[in-house]
Amino acid sequence: MEEHNIGLTTPEIASLWKTYIQQTATLCVIKHFIQHVQDLEIKPILDEQASFLQSFIERAKSMFNEEHFPIPKGFSDEDLNLSAPALFTDLYGLSFVYRLNQMNLSDYATIATKVARQDVVDYFYDCMESTAKIYKKSLNLMLSKGVYDRPPKMSYPSNVEFIKKKDSLFDTWLSDPRPLNAFELGEIFYIIERNYIGILLLMGFIQVTKDKEIKKFLIDGKNLAQKQIDIFNKILKEEEHLGNIPVTLEVTDSTTSPFSDKLIMFFIATTITTGIYLASYALSVSMRKDLGAHYISIIIDIMKYGEEGLKIMVDRGWMEQPPQAFDRVAVLKE
Repeated sequence: MEEHNIGLTTPEIASLWKTYIQQTATLCVIKHFIQHVQDLEIKPILDEQASFLQSFIERAKSMFNEEHFPIPKGFSDEDLNLSAPALFTDLYGLSFVYRLNQMNLSDYATIATKVARQDVVDYFYDCMESTAKIYKKSLNLMLSKGVYDRPPKMSYPSNVEFIKKKDSLFDTWLSDPRPLNAFELGEIFYIIERNYIGILLLMGFIQVTKDKEIKKFLIDGKNLAQKQIDIFNKILKEEEHLGNIPVTLEVTDSTTSPFSDKLIMFFIATTITTGIYLASYALSVSMRKDLGAHYISIIIDIMKYGEEGLKIMVDRGWMEQPPQAFDRVAVLKE
């Protein structure tokens, strides 16, 4: 039987292109952690993360070459200063790996539902498998070191119940609020957790960034993350739940940047995209109107912040153009 060459579809092109750039950026940060790590339990996880990233970057390159598709520039050792002192502690390096794989696991799973060519399917299924393994290891190590803040607990229901009145589910503005349910409590915990981790990343970047425009942008991001923490901790405390306790300071006193400004801006742009997606998911499973209002407001704030970052990257020529479809409309106008 004749074997046909099946070209990449648009979701496959987009996913490989985006993943390649993200993995090259992440590898730079992991290399910085590895350069300075002292904890003998954390180092193997960082090494495994670097090996995983390097392997999948090479696999993506191979697929691009086979398709005669231009390999994205992404990031490299040019964006990394390995002689710079440690910017974060070992524990933050562990938290970074935990959070990175937590986000990537859901991202790879979503991509896997949109691709069909066998080599691309295998690539993203392998990404998921490796990511899940590293995530589990980082989570277990955080638990063993006592640095994982567990989500809120609640009393188990005594029996199965059905909602009898719509107002009891949705209304909070015109009546007394009902208690938060398990879905809402879980999402509140995770939005606080990821913003704490994000604040530490931003604190490190602010500390080493000399460019005034970028520093202001990073400070605005830190304030936005703090705003989200304050909003949701207030809700927890008002309902007699303990607010999440801030993580300990995991940023060193170094003022020498290990990363290029381009790499720093890319990382913040990536977290903005993820923040919009995760806040939208939290909105979709939250049934109290006050929570919905908070999530909508946050999404708008994050989108405005993302627009500022996009402008900086475009103005400086740092934004790679995603693969574009042939402009048939322009041809028709010729």
